Amino acid sequence: MRVLVIGGTLFIGRLLVKRLLAAGHEVTLLHRRAEHPFGRKVRNAVADRNDAAAVRSALAGLRFDAVYDIAYDWERGTTAPQVEATAKAIPGDLTRYIFMSSVAAYGDGLNHNEDDPLAPDSHPDAYVRNKASSERALFRLYHEHRFPVVTMRPPFVYGPDNPFHREAFFFDRLRHDRPIIIPGDGNRLMQFVYVDDLVSACFNALTTAAAVGKAFNVAEEKPVTQVEFVNELARAAGKTASLVRVPREIIGRLGGNAFAPPYYFGQYLDLPPITEVIGRVKRVLNLSITPFAAGLKESFRSWAKHPHANAPEFSFDDKLIADAKESARITPGP
Repeated sequence: MRVLVIGGTLFIGRLLVKRLLAAGHEVTLLHRRAEHPFGRKVRNAVADRNDAAAVRSALAGLRFDAVYDIAYDWERGTTAPQVEATAKAIPGDLTRYIFMSSVAAYGDGLNHNEDDPLAPDSHPDAYVRNKASSERALFRLYHEHRFPVVTMRPPFVYGPDNPFHREAFFFDRLRHDRPIIIPGDGNRLMQFVYVDDLVSACFNALTTAAAVGKAFNVAEEKPVTQVEFVNELARAAGKTASLVRVPREIIGRLGGNAFAPPYYFGQYLDLPPITEVIGRVKRVLNLSITPFAAGLKESFRSWAKHPHANAPEFSFDDKLIADAKESARITPGP
């Protein structure tokens, strides 16, 4: 098949392109750079995915059978009108348009099924709003014009070469036998998906007729608490984690941030929980879920080859721990 991948040079996209090439598909990448890491076997098309006219120009003279839309502009956002305009700009008689959404599209709440309502267009978080409204726009095209959309809703994606400072954040501390900050009581739920599983779901959707017009939750079946997550990471690294619980009010007062440095619990990982129920992806796309412990071991093996890719910085950890200890020592007077 002639496959267009919008994005495709990092983490999820890199594995997906390799999978497509191994299966003999003809692959074109659409992104903003004049080069990519795959050599001559992959065609390069340069355009801003948010600019439908530029996309149309970059793909002039080409035709495609399928599209993977996995790129999101983290600086400016990618809105539903932009997603819809790009989808309409792709030349060819498409049999699949596989869109990378997120569990965030639900907005909030636990145990979501794929048929649950998505977050409203008025949601205050731009990422949540954009993913939910983009899915609505694409499914509207499906219902009105039989546009062959499939959407994927992963939670936190983990695995080797993760560009987000997630597993590596904790492996850095475990390697140095450092205490690990646990925000609050550590019982906030998290749900993950191994990157290979997400790629397999995307790949299987390409040729599974029953996938068209459906959304898929793709994740570990069982969410874990933050404490359980850290202990699983420690086991993968052959270590025992030393945990220090720090109230979130202290973390916030000292400037801790889930979205930008200084991080205290990895990148984006201390967020209100949104979890999903897994079932459809196993039935329809025949996906086998990688056990969490096995996936984390692969993450650790990859990190161990280049443990200093991000020079660890522990001064903020020390500041949080010292402040938490001081706050616990001081008791209110009469």
